[in-house]
Amino acid sequence: MCTAISFFADDYYFGRNLDYEYDFGQKVVITPRNFLFNFKNGEILDCHYAIIGMALVEENYPLYFDATNECGLSIAGLNFPGNAVYYEPKSGKTNIASFELIPYLLSKCKNVSEVKDLVVDINITNMAFSKDLQPSPLHWLVSYKGESLTIEQTLQGLKVFDNPFGVLTNNPTFDYHITNLSNYMSVTSNEAQNMFSDKINLKAYSRGMGGIGMPGDLSSASRFVRATFTKLNSPKLQEKHEALNHFFHILYSVYQTKGCAKVGNKYEITNYTSCCSTQKGIYYYTTYNNFTINSVSMHKQDLNTNSLYSFALVQNHEI
Repeated sequence: MCTAISFFADDYYFGRNLDYEYDFGQKVVITPRNFLFNFKNGEILDCHYAIIGMALVEENYPLYFDATNECGLSIAGLNFPGNAVYYEPKSGKTNIASFELIPYLLSKCKNVSEVKDLVVDINITNMAFSKDLQPSPLHWLVSYKGESLTIEQTLQGLKVFDNPFGVLTNNPTFDYHITNLSNYMSVTSNEAQNMFSDKINLKAYSRGMGGIGMPGDLSSASRFVRATFTKLNSPKLQEKHEALNHFFHILYSVYQTKGCAKVGNKYEITNYTSCCSTQKGIYYYTTYNNFTINSVSMHKQDLNTNSLYSFALVQNHEI
């Protein structure tokens, strides 16, 4: 399971925990402006915004878990099993395979408003990348400079939610998380409540809710509450690098530690935590065995080429 957040301080930051019981062999990958995207619907794109993020590279194609383009628009895909529904290609729609959604939107859009305009005609299809890489059930957090969306495609069709919290976890659907958050409104600062009262109504739906405590388990519903609480109660940060460090601490509040969530004969852990400085194009990350913050800068590479740049993760910290 996973948690993604956006955070504005001295810069606009976007990142996530990727929680799973095994490692995918992911790398930090930069897709330059002239890399050829040959989408499953036949559309070919060889001139687009450059992208940086965490990806699995297969057949010279970046399968992004989370990424940011050179304009600062960011997207993360999070596990959504049992709720995500992908359809066969539909006539009259822009048919995009689930693994293509992140590069498709980041290649074409520079902000959330452009994503809204583009995604309204999209049908997320069930087309697989390959025989060995079948579609993963996902929903997505999209963010740009304080504005966020959640994109979900379920049995009810494609839904695009305004997400003023800039937080996303996993199941259930996003509207459930908003309702569930009302259970804990008493632990959210008045400043935070006032900040979002014009966008989402968080009025209590029952008496006696002030005694409900913060959840401490690792379920997606509890992680959504805890990450939102931690983010919305963050103080103003002034010192250099303080905001960057604080971003990691927000995600560490919902960190998956080995032994707490068993899956078969394995344990789910936070494989990596990422934080992209969306204005500077710098992708920061830590791994489960290395809490040193490592970084890759998009703008230190030639972005006008057509070949991917891949950077292996620094997995272990020498003591």
